[in-house]
Amino acid sequence: MEAAVPQPQPAIGVAVDIVILTVVDGRLRVLLSLRPTEPFKGYWSLPGGFVGQHESSDTAAERELQAKTGVGGIYLEQLYTFSEPLRDPRSRVIAVAYYALVSADRLPNQAGSRESRWFDVSAILDDPPPAGNPAEDIQLGFDHELILRTARDRIRGKLEYVPIGFQLLPERFTLTELQHVYEAILGHGIDKRNFRTKVLRSGLVRESDEYRKGKHRPARLYEFKQRTF
Repeated sequence: MEAAVPQPQPAIGVAVDIVILTVVDGRLRVLLSLRPTEPFKGYWSLPGGFVGQHESSDTAAERELQAKTGVGGIYLEQLYTFSEPLRDPRSRVIAVAYYALVSADRLPNQAGSRESRWFDVSAILDDPPPAGNPAEDIQLGFDHELILRTARDRIRGKLEYVPIGFQLLPERFTLTELQHVYEAILGHGIDKRNFRTKVLRSGLVRESDEYRKGKHRPARLYEFKQRTF
């Protein structure tokens, strides 16, 4: 019997792409970076990078997330693996996509810069965008629009059974702020009375002794009973 001839291993790169989401002014926003070189020079893309020889995709995603935001301890979850053969014109690259949720109050630079900015998700994905959300005239490189859409669909679905919206809030928040987070993710308004009743009956939040002062009467602050799930 002839010995089996070893087959050369194909050169395949593994990368991580991260959908970093926050809520600012009642809108779901994503962090994008402007590509300075080809491929897709001048396009916007999700933050990410290649997985190192001696690290897992989880470790690579955490490394890239820390580098892009300057913040540690952000909620991070694996989303999906994107492996279409021609997704990267340079070579065969498989992308392990993640999504991260971070409260805007933890971000040192919400405005971004010329090379890295926060964009309204609905203004990118929805045609036409919701009223009051002007369309973003940008192009996303690679398959990053698909990755972004997949991430939004995922968190919309998880809202039904996992209290994921709390990751987009400060430690203490008003019920109105919580409602705005849910509306930003879902893309539509929610009845205020029904929402408050559902949240208070869920047992997920507890009252604090603090109030937030504003133009109207002070609003009680609440906190999530379990920040890790």
